[in-house]
Amino acid sequence: MNDQFEPQIIALVCNWCTYTAADLAGTSRLSYPSNVRLVRLMCTGMIDAKYIIKAFLDGADGVVIGGCHPGDCHYINGNLKATKRIYGVGKIMEQFGFEPDRLRLKWIGASEGLEFQKNMAEFIETIKQLGPSPVKSRMIL
Repeated sequence: MNDQFEPQIIALVCNWCTYTAADLAGTSRLSYPSNVRLVRLMCTGMIDAKYIIKAFLDGADGVVIGGCHPGDCHYINGNLKATKRIYGVGKIMEQFGFEPDRLRLKWIGASEGLEFQKNMAEFIETIKQLGPSPVKSRMIL
């Protein structure tokens, strides 16, 4: 493991739950890794697989999808649609040599700032154990 390696993480998060939890973590002064880049979406159900794959091909070391708990989706079943879609993306990633642990789906409610902080820190540690994305060794900078 390289102690100097700081993973680049893209977090595609639901506006109503996980983004609000991230905001709560910040206003509660709960620090979470600064190398997590949030992309706010209205619902995880609108995530297109190509955006996840593009994040990896552009050099992200890990991607987290964060949404409302099942049964709490503001758009009824968007998070359930996301579950199926992300499962499929995970299978595609494996075919291209990416470790499945580089993609994570988490249900984090609006009032769960501490849960958001804990999950982001844990994901960073998982990615540090995996090392840099295999794409980075092929990138021309």
